[in-house]
Amino acid sequence: MRISEFQKKIEEIYFQRDKSRGLAGTYLWFMEEVGELTRALNRPEDTRHGLEDEFADVLAWLCTLASIKGIDMEKAAQKYANGCPSCHSAPCACGKK
Repeated sequence: MRISEFQKKIEEIYFQRDKSRGLAGTYLWFMEEVGELTRALNRPEDTRHGLEDEFADVLAWLCTLASIKGIDMEKAAQKYANGCPSCHSAPCACGKK
């Protein structure tokens, strides 16, 4: 699935509710999902499937935030299409952190 397809699917499922909640409330939900991913990454017993679920949740909430602000995530991802945005190399050769 392309990023744009994923973003549209998340909009279809959740956009009205998330837009009604507003940017600040939706951002708090996003941060909760980031916290769940953090905990899953630090649990040795987490399965690949469990981690995939947490990564998917974070991506879904990130796409929702982008949709609320009118940002096309696939277009935004183009920032990295030519490698590092500063030196245009992959891997990065400029030493920026």
